[in-house]
Amino acid sequence: MEQKQKFPTEMVELPSKGLLYPKDSALAEGKIEMKYMTAREEDILTNQNYIQQGVVIDKLLQSLIVTPINYGDLLVGDKNAILIASRVLGYGKDYEFEYKGQKEIVDLSEIKNKDIDYSLLEKGKNEFTFTTPSTNTNITFKILTHGDEKAIEQEIKGLKKIYKDSSAELTTRLKRMITSVEGSPEPKTIRDFVDNFLLARDSRALREYINIIQPDVDLRFFPEDGPDGGVDIPIGVTFLWPDAGL
Repeated sequence: MEQKQKFPTEMVELPSKGLLYPKDSALAEGKIEMKYMTAREEDILTNQNYIQQGVVIDKLLQSLIVTPINYGDLLVGDKNAILIASRVLGYGKDYEFEYKGQKEIVDLSEIKNKDIDYSLLEKGKNEFTFTTPSTNTNITFKILTHGDEKAIEQEIKGLKKIYKDSSAELTTRLKRMITSVEGSPEPKTIRDFVDNFLLARDSRALREYINIIQPDVDLRFFPEDGPDGGVDIPIGVTFLWPDAGL
């Protein structure tokens, strides 16, 4: 009897620790099983249709994830952790790129999770409360998933087709993130609040609070001549396939 070959796999720890997923979700375990990259995944990375559609990274990660999940349910920060793991499993921990004309090498195995206050995360619940400091408006909001990000992207594209000079990315994102205003979950109420009543200073305060509680990996490096806060590591197709020549 022919025996099927089993690909080697690794367990990847999620920055969220699984806390924000429903308790019956496989993601609630706080870790995900991934297989090592093969030639099949390299085919995905050079698929011109995927590249042109901007979905090549998602197609790759879906191919590598072994744990049965709904990919759209992944929190953005957890997806980033899976992205880093896929590069390490595929081509090793050393990532070489250019910054201001200089060669930089980052050890991806040294990347840590953001330092957040996990006590503010309630197990099995992706919803948080916030009171705007200027107007004392009580709202609830959620941490965005990959599915949310794709919906936001499509909505922004639609707006730009109608209004060529549209720059509604921030408000579109806030409308997707906020889940209720003064107890009302009605989409019309949320849209009205964001468009007409959310002061800039309150919007900034909300985004700063989200940054404090949102699980993610710290994708910064600190070049000698760079800013004190560091610089984002550049990520594209060549991040996942250093010899792609793209």
